[in-house]
Amino acid sequence: MKVLIIGLNHKTADVEIRERLAFNGQKLEEGVFGLKNIPEVREVAVLSTCNRVEIYTCVGNTAVASENIKNFLSRFHSINRPDFEKSLYLHSGADAVRHILRVASSLDSMVVGEPQILGQIKDTFDFALSKKTTGVLLNKLMKKAISTAKRVRTETKIAENAVSISFAAVELAKKIFTDLAGKAFMLLGAGEMAELAARHLLNNEVKDVMVVNRTYETGCKLAKEFNGKAVRFEEFLHELVHADIIICSTGAPTYVLHKEQMQKVMKERKYRPVFIIDISVPRNIDPEINKIENVYLYDVDDLQEVVDTNIHGRKIEAEKAETIVAEEVEKFIKWLSALDSVPTIVALRQKAEEIKKEELEKLTGKFPDMSETHLKAVEYMATAIVNKLIHPPTVALKEDSEDRDELIAMIEKLYDINGDYNEE
Repeated sequence: MKVLIIGLNHKTADVEIRERLAFNGQKLEEGVFGLKNIPEVREVAVLSTCNRVEIYTCVGNTAVASENIKNFLSRFHSINRPDFEKSLYLHSGADAVRHILRVASSLDSMVVGEPQILGQIKDTFDFALSKKTTGVLLNKLMKKAISTAKRVRTETKIAENAVSISFAAVELAKKIFTDLAGKAFMLLGAGEMAELAARHLLNNEVKDVMVVNRTYETGCKLAKEFNGKAVRFEEFLHELVHADIIICSTGAPTYVLHKEQMQKVMKERKYRPVFIIDISVPRNIDPEINKIENVYLYDVDDLQEVVDTNIHGRKIEAEKAETIVAEEVEKFIKWLSALDSVPTIVALRQKAEEIKKEELEKLTGKFPDMSETHLKAVEYMATAIVNKLIHPPTVALKEDSEDRDELIAMIEKLYDINGDYNEE
């Protein structure tokens, strides 16, 4: 049996195609069972996220299975094959193993090192287990993917340091204030990146959130989300004295905070440190403010420098992660190769046991008066002979050798056995 992965992701398909092929809600269960019913598919699990849709399978014939799966996707999602086929990628054998290990380790993600994908892989595995659509091979592979991802996170720094503008703002804030817990925060404006930064700050236990917006109703709505209070735009200077962290993104064409105004604020604050991020383009905070004692002002270019540095760092860590993945792929392929010979070993043992049983029955038929003691002695000797005879071919089948397939075929022919794949 072979591992076959068919899928598409943010690199190969636009969002419209990804949405049309997604397995959401009830579609996931129906899709998994539908795929499992394809004759060539023995085991299946489906990963469906906003950035990728991947079908993990264990199949007999990869060419036949891939055609049947593509046809199923077309029927199930009511989409013509030509509309999505060019976006698909197929991986089989060692390439398939490498692919899922890289996906779980976030080496194939839009943002390398992001943690969400590992949880999504776990959910995929748990769902497949609950529906009993996986077996020995995929269960082992999914566990290997999860353990490899954990090893990557333990042995590299791939998930460390911010690689987004919003999170870089929080990283810089931590350098100014060692502990963000209890710090007061003002969101000046409601730009998307500023809101994301605000959410990151809240996750770091920042308190006393103030939301300032030219449209007061919008500010009230956002303040409610952040469990904070709304401040009218014309009154924000009075509240600024209470803010330790300020993130600004108003969209105004000119500065909304000048050096003279900030000097008054700092005097009232007794020059306690203030951290300001101006994400606006054009800038909304007078850069001269940065010259005031204990005022730390950063703009979007400063944040981008942090992000670029951290992305470079992650690329270096990703190289280390690729080495780990390669090691784990090799381990899995060795296990998989050994698995190929298991049915033949079992069949050989069964054949030997059948011959032993048949010959013992003949013996007891010829000598019905044989004592229990003698019968047990004969049975013991017969078992010993069987074990010694099948030991050499069993050892040979378990060895990691290039001619394993030929050896399997030869033993099955010599002993007239058939080591069929068994899902159980």
